[in-house]
Amino acid sequence: MTALHDPSLHFSPLRDFLASLTRLVEATQGEGEILAQGAELLGKLVARDVWLPDEYAQPHPEHYQQYLLYADPLSRFSVVSFVWGPGQKTPVHDHRVWGVIGMLRGAEISQSFEFSPTGELHAAGEAIHLTPGSVEKISPAQQDIHQVSNAYSDRVSISIHVYGGNIGAVSRAVYLPDGQQKAFISGYSNLSLPNIWDLSKENSHV
Repeated sequence: MTALHDPSLHFSPLRDFLASLTRLVEATQGEGEILAQGAELLGKLVARDVWLPDEYAQPHPEHYQQYLLYADPLSRFSVVSFVWGPGQKTPVHDHRVWGVIGMLRGAEISQSFEFSPTGELHAAGEAIHLTPGSVEKISPAQQDIHQVSNAYSDRVSISIHVYGGNIGAVSRAVYLPDGQQKAFISGYSNLSLPNIWDLSKENSHV
């Protein structure tokens, strides 16, 4: 399902989500409560695939795209759309901040990793398969090292990620099979943000 022709008329789900998440972060200091309630809020957002503009849903032929949709001015959280071309995947990486991931379109596979006693990195547990409407939580307190891939080899998948910081500016790491770390800062794929605050068209009929 694609965004409607004029997404500026249909941003209310995203605006409502941002308002609720801002109130949650302001009222709550504990990460556990933010993750629990934030997952519920994100679940409601990704349950409706009508609000993401097409320009923030475009794949790249060689690698995944990370589009910034909103960044809290105090860097308490950020919201991004991850767009996966067919068969694309991330390297094994961490986040260094809490996160909530909701599947909007298509499907993706998240495989956790952990260190062996000898310091090597290996897959841990069964992979998590995310389908539209499902939500996954991540936390540095639980060694949030994983690899994410598009579950499909013939279509685009899109997930919405919420992180406890300006994720494009956070110094993180990718991991080699021998456990070595390589620092990186992801940045973003877009230079401008969606204008979700213009209510003139929505109010023009009043």
